[in-house]
Amino acid sequence: MVWKKYIRCLLPVLICLFVFSDAYSQKKFTIVIDAGHGGKDPGAVGANSHEKNINLAVTLKVGEKIEKQHPDVKVLYTRKADKYLTVAERPKFANDNHADLFISIHTNSGENATTSGAEVFTLGVAKTKENLEVAMKENAVILLEDNYQQKYQGFDPKSVESYIMFEFMQDAYQQQSISFAKLVQDRFVKTCNRKDRGVRQAGFLVLKNTAMPSVLVELGFISNPEEEKYLNSKEGQETLADAIYAAFVDFKTEFDKKSVSPQKTTSATTVDNTKNTENIENTEKNDTTKVVPENKTYAKGQKVYKVQIMTSQNMLQPDNARFKGFKNISYYKENGVYKYTYGETTDKNEVANLLKEARQTFNNAFVVIFVNGKRQK
Repeated sequence: MVWKKYIRCLLPVLICLFVFSDAYSQKKFTIVIDAGHGGKDPGAVGANSHEKNINLAVTLKVGEKIEKQHPDVKVLYTRKADKYLTVAERPKFANDNHADLFISIHTNSGENATTSGAEVFTLGVAKTKENLEVAMKENAVILLEDNYQQKYQGFDPKSVESYIMFEFMQDAYQQQSISFAKLVQDRFVKTCNRKDRGVRQAGFLVLKNTAMPSVLVELGFISNPEEEKYLNSKEGQETLADAIYAAFVDFKTEFDKKSVSPQKTTSATTVDNTKNTENIENTEKNDTTKVVPENKTYAKGQKVYKVQIMTSQNMLQPDNARFKGFKNISYYKENGVYKYTYGETTDKNEVANLLKEARQTFNNAFVVIFVNGKRQK
């Protein structure tokens, strides 16, 4: 009969759809654990130990606990041995593997040998001198890299002025990062009996380009003799790993309840404040960028600041109603997506004013930088 013929034709299609749907639903949660420093970069140095070794020991213990208890989770490491990695390679590894969570594990140090305690950082503006100093110490590792000025667009880890860019950044996963950071910090205090130094924000390059919830953990102070001993002890490392693991379990439980993995974006996400959907940044290495020429002429190599306000799959005219009457609109195109910007200037103070103005209408607006007509990342 005809209907039997149709069933025979449709059956393979239905089976394929079922298999595909089941495979998709079984996609593993992916976590990337980053042991800070390594190889030629020892990190902070204590009286009897190096930070890089403490970081790696705790990292491997955390990963092992997750692997044993959560076969549904894919655990990846930026390094599993005494290996040197650049700051840029670490978040790229997480992005390339479409991670759902990124944890960078570090050990702190201070001038005062009595300073102690654990703390967890998320990406943001360092609102205290102390937070800025921590970020400067961790970011200083780029000085070991060849041509670091070019790689990081002139970023100087020792210059306060370089950290102004973090005032413009909007982390798409900021709230999730803070939530996870609080879970870790709470466990450090309750499980490890560590002095509570709180959850903080600062401009860490290793967190800048991650496309998922991300935190930087400072386990304790290697400069404190008592704490150095604890950080190097088997018991101390095991307890610290237990705390991070427990926080992960809590985070994963909430993640599973939501059933839907967050969209993969870069550290900056921009959407129009209408109900229209707009997906933003793509972290692939071979992004292609087409930029509308600036309205002014700039010197070669000069930084031009613009405020990105929204994106669209379609080309929009400058007088489109979605721009809410804003003038001086331009765009650049990446991966088939039009990304619209408001204003342009070479003055950081002026772009800060433009950003403030734009956010009155476009809540998620953020600053993008162009050099020679090319978007800088």
